[in-house]
Amino acid sequence: MKKTMLTLLFLLPFTLASTMAVADNDKAKGNKEHQNSAHQNNGLKSNGKDKGNGKGNSGKSDKGNRGNSGKGHDSGSPNITITFDQARGLAVTHGLTGYSALPPGIAKNLARGKPLPPGIAKKAVPAGMLSSLPHYPGYEWYIAGDDLVLVAVTTAIVNTILTGVFN
Repeated sequence: MKKTMLTLLFLLPFTLASTMAVADNDKAKGNKEHQNSAHQNNGLKSNGKDKGNGKGNSGKSDKGNRGNSGKGHDSGSPNITITFDQARGLAVTHGLTGYSALPPGIAKNLARGKPLPPGIAKKAVPAGMLSSLPHYPGYEWYIAGDDLVLVAVTTAIVNTILTGVFN
C-alpha cells in the first residue's frame, strides 16, 4: 500500500505538468484564432463581444431629436413630430435662449429611455411656448439645462431629448 502511494505521489507532478502544457498550447491556438476572426469578419455577424476602439460622440455635436433614434416605434410612446429647428425657432420667438448646458455628470445621466435623474434642475416650459409644442397625453415638456425634454408623467422616463434648443 505504501509503495503504491509513493508511486502515485511521484507520478502526480508529471501528470499535472503535461496537462497544463497541453492546455497552454490550446490557449495560444485559441487566441490566434480569436485574433484572426475578430479582424477578418468575412461578412459574418459579430458575437457582440467586440469592444471597439472608437472615441464615440464626445459632446453636444448631435443637435437634434434623439427621441426617434431607436430601431422602431415603442408601443405606447408618442411619435414625436417636432424637429430641432422647429423647437429652436419657438425658443427664439419666445425669448428663451441663453440657457447654459447641464453639468457633464448630470448630462451623462440624462438619456432617452431612462428615468429623469433625481435632483436635475428641470423647469416647466413657459405657457406661451408650451401651447406651440405638440401635446402628447401622459407626457410633459421640460427644460433641462439648454435641452427640451419630453418626460412620461407617471414614470418620469425620458422619451425625447432635443439637445441645445435653449442655447
